[in-house]
Amino acid sequence: MKVFISYVNDDRELARKLSRSLEAVGFEVWLDENNILPGDNWAEKVSQALRDSEAMVVLVSPAAMESKWVRSEIEFALGAKEYRGRLVPVFVGPRNSIPQDKLPWILRRLKGIEWTDQAEEERLREVAEVLAATN
Repeated sequence: MKVFISYVNDDRELARKLSRSLEAVGFEVWLDENNILPGDNWAEKVSQALRDSEAMVVLVSPAAMESKWVRSEIEFALGAKEYRGRLVPVFVGPRNSIPQDKLPWILRRLKGIEWTDQAEEERLREVAEVLAATN
């Protein structure tokens, strides 16, 4: 299964860890920094990756909820039948650290994974298990 990771620059290190962890258990992961070269049309590459992927992990943080790109990627996943049941929100820090008025309504309803620095390995496994269960 090809997994698109949606995140903002503030959460880049976590996106990298998550990408490595998912690849280690057999997922094909699309992470912008690994797939967009200097001179590439960024928007075109992201658009193609969204169409080619079958699942999305979105890193939900206060900064991510301010990003129009992350919001657009979430909207794409919600509208694409290939992603049905395969949008996995990972809340960076406590879920309640994000103001409710900044959180898209669908993310308030989806069961998410709360990422904390403690139990990082457990959270990495949990993301992989959730994706595997949707396959």
